[in-house]
Amino acid sequence: MPGNILLIDDEEQLRKLLSRIISLEGFTVEQAATLKAARASLAQKEPDIVLCDVKLPDGDGVSFVKELKAKYPLVEIILLTAFGNIPDGVQAIKNGAFDYITKGNDNDRIVPLLYQAYEKGVVQKKSAVKIKETGAYTFDDIIGQSPLIKQAIQLAQKIAPAGANVLLLGETGTGKEVFANAIHASSKRSDKAIVAINCSAFARDLLEGELFGHKAGAYTGAAKDKKGLIELADGGTLFLDEIGEMNIDLQAKLLRVIENGEFIKLGDVKTTRVNVRIIAATNRNLEKSIAEGMFREDLYYRLNVFTISLPPLREHAEDIPALAGHFLAYLAAKENKPVLQIHKDALQLMQQHAWKGNIRELRNVLERATVMADGDTILPEHLPFDIQKQSTGASGLTLAAVEKDHIQKVLRYTNGNKTKTAVLLGIGLTTLYRKMEEYKIV
Repeated sequence: MPGNILLIDDEEQLRKLLSRIISLEGFTVEQAATLKAARASLAQKEPDIVLCDVKLPDGDGVSFVKELKAKYPLVEIILLTAFGNIPDGVQAIKNGAFDYITKGNDNDRIVPLLYQAYEKGVVQKKSAVKIKETGAYTFDDIIGQSPLIKQAIQLAQKIAPAGANVLLLGETGTGKEVFANAIHASSKRSDKAIVAINCSAFARDLLEGELFGHKAGAYTGAAKDKKGLIELADGGTLFLDEIGEMNIDLQAKLLRVIENGEFIKLGDVKTTRVNVRIIAATNRNLEKSIAEGMFREDLYYRLNVFTISLPPLREHAEDIPALAGHFLAYLAAKENKPVLQIHKDALQLMQQHAWKGNIRELRNVLERATVMADGDTILPEHLPFDIQKQSTGASGLTLAAVEKDHIQKVLRYTNGNKTKTAVLLGIGLTTLYRKMEEYKIV
């Protein structure tokens, strides 16, 4: 499991103690007493998490957060301070820290925070860059018979062979990446790679390097030439997820690729020519971003040759039974277990839910429910509490009683492991202890 942690603290005794505690959780810990030593360690190996003291002999952790996130945007940083200071805490979060906690008072929070930070980092790293020789999905893999989904599929199938740029709009988790892959798989470029990058996962300078590549010596650490993702997508498709997060200076360089099919690598003097199809996606209102000066209008119109709007799950809830059946079959095959059924009352609750995380949230809920289910059927009590509480049935249970029962079920499943219980419930460990005390759960 867990990955690598860089622990920065000039108090040797505390540093060794924290290192021991964290190591027992399965993390690999590197130690540094100063920022200079930390920078040297970072140059050798990029950790998953940095746990850093605020006051150090050669600088302060709050400022270091900004420096660190600029160079290593996918590394999560948790700051430790001997004296809680609200302005410092606010600034640390603004600079990109995952959290800011007080030594001693918040000791019980450190391990749960490390797991949360690690999970966030892993998700970001997995979704940041993907290169596939062919589309991972086809239109046959898109599930749904509702009019809204059928309309989106029909439009995508029509424009797939055309080769024009496509803009996919929709909330997070609505399936934009699935549609991008299906469009590529049905295009004349399907024999070439589709290269996907999440633009929100990188700082401006790193995103430029990932997209355009660099020549050896372009900057410190660039020991050899590197092809960028645009060049790797030559002849195929480049999927730019979260395009609305791209820095406006980079947008100008991307526009040149679209208009002229050429760009200049970092540190190079000559142009590189490519032939790529752009599929971009965003959950932002780009017209609003244009009005705010955050997105180039000319780039918007070059990307917006064809627009496909993907509906949020709450607007096509009639597709939930089919989607749920698909995910349950997948989960059963993954665990080599029988496929679970869904009780009609549980299904009704699911169709009433708002699904702010859309299809992605539905999958997570079902994965959790398969863990909670005791038999061969997912019942209402196996669903997260925020879905259960929509019920107005005649069970006679109060919301507090339902929540208490749910916590007890999860505790039994984890054999009383409170850290795992908190993770499954989606709450902090401190919140779990408070609720256990409130409901007198032993």
